[in-house]
Formats: sequence, C-alpha cells, structure tokens
Amino acid sequence: MTSDSTSLAAVAALDDDLRRTMYEFIRRTARAVTRDEAAQSVGISRKLAAFHLDKLVDAGLLTTRYEHPGGLRRVGRTPKVYEPSALDVQVSIPPREPVLLAEILIDAVLAETPAEPAGQAAHRLAHERGRHLGHTERGNLRRTRLGPERALTCAQHVLERHGYEPTRDTPTHILLRNCPFHPLAAKAPDLVCGINHAFLTGFLTGLDAPAVQAALTPRPGHCCVELGVPDTPTTPATDQPACTKDHPPT
Repeated sequence: MTSDSTSLAAVAALDDDLRRTMYEFIRRTARAVTRDEAAQSVGISRKLAAFHLDKLVDAGLLTTRYEHPGGLRRVGRTPKVYEPSALDVQVSIPPREPVLLAEILIDAVLAETPAEPAGQAAHRLAHERGRHLGHTERGNLRRTRLGPERALTCAQHVLERHGYEPTRDTPTHILLRNCPFHPLAAKAPDLVCGINHAFLTGFLTGLDAPAVQAALTPRPGHCCVELGVPDTPTTPATDQPACTKDHPPT
C-alpha cells in the first residue's frame, strides 16, 4: 500500500510516546477500554488521557461507543469506551505495492491448471487487473477522443497514485522512477517484471490508448517499464492538461 494522508496522519498521531503506549495497551486488551483504564495504563490524569484518546480517534486508529465495562448495566452515566479500529496503516517511502503483487500471485496459484501454469496465469491476471484499472479511469473521462499525449497525462496521474513516481521527460514518453514491487522484483525479476509489464499493458488497453505502449526496458534505479509512443522524436516536455480536471479524483 502506498502512503496516503490517512496513513500519514495515523503515523503522526503515534509519534507521541504516551499516545503510542496507550494505543498499544488498548490493542492488547481483549475488550473496549474506558478513559480511566487508559489513563492508568500510562500514569496520567483522566483529562489528559481523554485528549490523547481523541487524537487517536481523529486519526482513525480508535473507535468509540458508550457502554459499561464488561457489558454489565450499572447505575449512572454510561462511559465512553475505546477500541482499535480496522484501519490498516502502512507507510513506505518510496511507495510500494506488495499487496497488489501478492493478490495477483495468490490468484494465479489458485487458478493454475495443467494447461496454464501459475506463471502464465499471473501474467494473464495482471493484465486483467490493469485493464480494469484503465477501463475505470477511461469511464471517468468526459471527452471521447483520447490522443497519445492526453493518454500519457492520464497515465501519469494514475501511476503516481500507485507509487510508480512517473516523470514526463518528453510529451510522448514517461519514465517510471520507482518500482512499486521492489525489493521482490530483485529476487525474481523475470516473474515480477513480467507481471508488472502485463499490468501496465493491460492498463493502457483499458484506457483505450492504442498509440501508447508499455515497453519492458530495465535500467538501474528505475521501474523496468516505460510508457511512450514508438518512433517519435524526442523533444522537451510541455505542460499537459491534467486528466484529474476531467473527472473526480479517486
């Protein structure tokens, strides 16, 4: 998973030692925790504990409700209790997409047949995942015609969200400065780079951009794939209208 504002906010909330210790205490407890219990776990006042707990709630790390500890009905005001949310926080710099790769590989193993080994299935499924992504993006565009330069502009915005760190070095060419599947790609380059190539080829297919190709061109310090229009002269890139202006951000 690439870094996003939610994950970064959650990490920032845990930078405080007291807050992090309370959060770890709540995660270890097999039930919802009151403010008093959270305060006692780190030796601070109930009021200060409430401040830190609210910060964790605002960051999406905790959820709240009102109930008596142990579920027993008691006389008096029902206290607010805290428990961990389902938020899965993963921050990586540079961005990585291990979950996408894992899902493709798992699906390939499950789909394996004598006629289609897992490696072939992985390439097919990666192409399908990419095609679905491109098709979704294409459906968000209002204008019907998608020329090569505009297709590359749209691809640049989408691939930025997926951690490829694209750079538009010419109007008809994009370098991908980051491999979202590193370091796994280094362990099995033929397999992982093939999956990556199939994914990006599928994306361009779904985007309906036949003039743009995903070329497998490994180079040190970059993704193994580049996007571009074949046999076009190299000229300095010019600013292109962002495709995000044509549809709501995803």
